[in-house]
Amino acid sequence: MNEQENNLREARDPREVVLRYDAPTPEIVTERYVHPYPLPKGREAPAKPRKRSRRGLWVLLLCAALLLASLLGKALITSAVRVLLNTGAESSPGAFRYSAESEARDGAATTIPRYPNGADARLLLSETRGDALTIQEVYARVNPCTVTVAVVLSESHASVGTGVIFTEDGFILTNAHVVEGGSEAMVLLDDGTVFRDAKLVGFDEANDLAVLKVEAHGLPVAEFGDSDALVVGDTVYAIGNPLGIELRGTLTDGIVSAINRDIKTDGVTMTLIQTNAALNNGNSGGPLINVYGQVVGVNTMKMGSRLRERGTASVEGLGFAIPISSAAWIVDDLVQYGELRGEPMLGVTVGAVTLPTGERALLVHELQSGFGAEAAGVRAGDAIVQAEGEATESSADLLRIRRRFRAGEAMTLTIDRGGERFDVEVTLQAAMK
Repeated sequence: MNEQENNLREARDPREVVLRYDAPTPEIVTERYVHPYPLPKGREAPAKPRKRSRRGLWVLLLCAALLLASLLGKALITSAVRVLLNTGAESSPGAFRYSAESEARDGAATTIPRYPNGADARLLLSETRGDALTIQEVYARVNPCTVTVAVVLSESHASVGTGVIFTEDGFILTNAHVVEGGSEAMVLLDDGTVFRDAKLVGFDEANDLAVLKVEAHGLPVAEFGDSDALVVGDTVYAIGNPLGIELRGTLTDGIVSAINRDIKTDGVTMTLIQTNAALNNGNSGGPLINVYGQVVGVNTMKMGSRLRERGTASVEGLGFAIPISSAAWIVDDLVQYGELRGEPMLGVTVGAVTLPTGERALLVHELQSGFGAEAAGVRAGDAIVQAEGEATESSADLLRIRRRFRAGEAMTLTIDRGGERFDVEVTLQAAMK
């Protein structure tokens, strides 16, 4: 039988073909986008009363380039920032090398100049949502509040990530792994304005959050929403800088794939929002946004599979964000102390109950010894009817009101004890979970 006859026979008698895909073991990918950063050598910083960057003459040229870019429009911004990160060398997504990531980070101390702690700045959560917005309206509202964060790691590499402005005087939220191991931080606004001397307010590696500060006034501020209100299937959006500067301000969309997803990375378990909105290196620290234009999460990682000879093979649709409702107190602690002191707690365990009057309230099941509720005279069996004059029909109501306060501040609870009602002042105390 010749070859042609054999092929015809096989065509008439097809055989079942079974293929098996042996996937590499998935793992969490939290790498930053690391951009090549060759710097001029042997140049002295010009003498000036104010402390200058170690980079010398190229800084002056950079400022001139960025000023020219802001005057001529956004078409030149990418080119100017490429100078910032690559001193003129042509760059592309393919320039990223994962090997450089570990070389730049391993054992490196974070020496970014610090901003004094103790500022009266807070990350405030909006308690209202308004009407749902179109995707175009969401982008128009949040993109001006989203920044590019560039951190010098060494003379050959810089980390590029994303951040969100949360006060008009320049406090910016990002990921700790974006600033980790850095010596200087720079922030680029959507309008092309560059702050080359951003200061580090504080960072916490376990929660992967960091706060930067730039000297500015009247900046656009993001509105932050209640991430606890998210349900699986909700539409969400992400804005960031995937693969660095050239694609900055990229908007992607998706849904909430899961909530309260416990993910273990570097020996730490984080409870995160899972989304299928596209996230890539460079999106780290950027906003996850609900349909009301409110930031509900900080994009932090994705699920991937590492292939030794090819870097990281993307596993689609498995991104994760830090819920902003559980992160707000962390941000406040970083601003106030530069480190974590603990979440403000009342010290009560409660459950919903219906009073004889027909009102819904919270029944106190248990008191934690040494906390403010016990010290204020609250007892097990009491019913919390109101907090700060607002009805507490569910534990979510009490939690929402409690989040307005820092540790050491007092909130007013209205207690029903056997039909008798009275107010108590409960001082919140910090506690690490």
